[in-house]
Formats: sequence, C-alpha cells, structure tokens
Amino acid sequence: MKIKPLGDKILVKRQEAETQTSSGIFLPDSAKEKPQQAEVIEVGEGRINEKSGNRVKLSVTKGDVVLLSKWGGTEVKVDGKDYLIVTENDVLGIVE
Repeated sequence: MKIKPLGDKILVKRQEAETQTSSGIFLPDSAKEKPQQAEVIEVGEGRINEKSGNRVKLSVTKGDVVLLSKWGGTEVKVDGKDYLIVTENDVLGIVE
C-alpha cells in the first residue's frame, strides 16, 4: 500500500531511537525517548493560500531529514511499518 499525503501533510519515518548512552549504558525500551529526527517519505501538494487561492509548495522534499516538534503528528502503520503524518507546522527544520 502507498500513502499520498494531502495538502500540507508530510509522511515521515522516525529515525531509530538511541539504544545506548554516550557513556555506554544500554537503555531499556521504556527509557527511550521518541526521536525527533525523521526522513521525509512523501509530501502533499502544499496548502492553499486563503487570500489568493494559489497553492503554496512545501519547504521540504522527499528524502530530506527533518527535525520534528516533540508531540506533533499522527502515527500510522502501513504494511507493518510505523510512520508519522505531520503538517508543515510540525517541522522545525531540515537537518543538513
């Protein structure tokens, strides 16, 4: 199955959570935080400007690695894989 986000929605896949601290301690699943970095899998066609009626393209493109707000988005499962659908407002920046 394939998902095509609508409007200003973005389909992302979170990067794996750290399993070990910098000092070498292994973290149990209950102690891991949700990673804030994610890879952009698909993007919508952009939002519509209310004044002009023109479509405004999104700032991110497929393949970008982005930094997400901590609690944004909706989790979805497709073909056994976990994804997140976020709006462009949930994206804090592009990681370069």
